[in-house]
Amino acid sequence: MAKKTQKRLPRRREAFTYRGLSIEDLQQMGTSELIPLMPSRARRKFNRGLSREHENLLAQVRAGEDHIRTHVRDMIIMPEMIGKTIEIYNGKEFISVEIQPEAVFHYLGEFSLTRRRVSHGTAGIGATRSSKYVPLK
Repeated sequence: MAKKTQKRLPRRREAFTYRGLSIEDLQQMGTSELIPLMPSRARRKFNRGLSREHENLLAQVRAGEDHIRTHVRDMIIMPEMIGKTIEIYNGKEFISVEIQPEAVFHYLGEFSLTRRRVSHGTAGIGATRSSKYVPLK
């Protein structure tokens, strides 16, 4: 079974607002009312229509499922997803992400990175003299 990791954002001190609207206001709005508030890329995606996979993911969120796993990394985070825990596939494993209000109208894939940070070690056997140089820190 794939290893599960949990990502959390730091706690905020004041109530979060998006373009002057609270999260409760955004959650009460319909999709047609949210479209003018979205950034242009997200607005274009919704105007062109969502695919079947995106619709299925939204249906799972609206049904109130508490364990959602998805491969759909290009889904826009909607206000109704706030507070849910979604496991997003990064190409190797599912990364568990709790959706925070600051993530509204971002993509799911932004929170499940596909590449790891590279930490280079020392030169191995057969390395040339110049590549064996490791600076002291």
